[in-house]
This record gives sequence, structure tokens and C-alpha cells, in this order.
Amino acid sequence: MLVGKEDLGFGKRSWRYSMLVKNGVVEKMFIEPNEPGDPFKVSDADTMLKYLAPQHQVQESISIFTKPGCPFCAKAKQLLHDKGLSFEEIILGHDATIVSVRAVSGRTTVPQVFIGGKHIGGSDDLEKYFA
Repeated sequence: MLVGKEDLGFGKRSWRYSMLVKNGVVEKMFIEPNEPGDPFKVSDADTMLKYLAPQHQVQESISIFTKPGCPFCAKAKQLLHDKGLSFEEIILGHDATIVSVRAVSGRTTVPQVFIGGKHIGGSDDLEKYFA
């Protein structure tokens, strides 16, 4: 079904939905509600995963600001590796500058670790977080 989303600058597009199909039969459909804006609440992969495996725990997103040659950064990354956690590394001088670190953390040192949108801090703070 095409819906008009011209007010959002999208033009006409297909209504968002996802479905679980087994042996050619639709078992479950997740259809976005008919509400203003561009709802994206139930047609995503996370919703399907929760339906298929409700006990599965999804890892929170982890980002770490680092700089090359920093021993504290290496320590924090190793701790995350040891815990079996994947993370996105934002390297100063390549992906960002210290201005970005200060803007999001209020600090001017690295590493700075964020888990699930929460600022954890440096490598010592990360150790305390996992203690």
C-alpha cells in the first residue's frame, strides 16, 4: 500500500511492515500504526527478534573514543574484548577530534566509553562498571 508522506519530504512510499513467513504462509505481521510522522516502531529487526526469541538479550551499543598509542585506550578495549563485547571505536585524529570528546563527555582525555547511551568514563571507570 502506498501512502503519501509529502509533508515529510518523502513523497509516496510503501507503508512500513515486516512479516514472518513459514513454508509460504504468513505467520505474523508487524504493521506500523497509522499516525502522523514516519513511525518505525514495530517493523524493525529488533521486534522480530523479540517475537522469535523473547529470552534473547540484545547487547547494548558501545562506543569508545580512543587515540593511537594510548595505553589506557588499549586497556579499555582489551577489557571489552575480554567480556566478549563488540564496540565501535572512534579514533581521534581520524574519526573525530578532542572537541567531540569534550562535547559528548565533558572530558578531554581518552578513552571515553559509552554503553547504551550512558557515559561510563575512562578505563578505570569501565573496570568499576564491570566490577
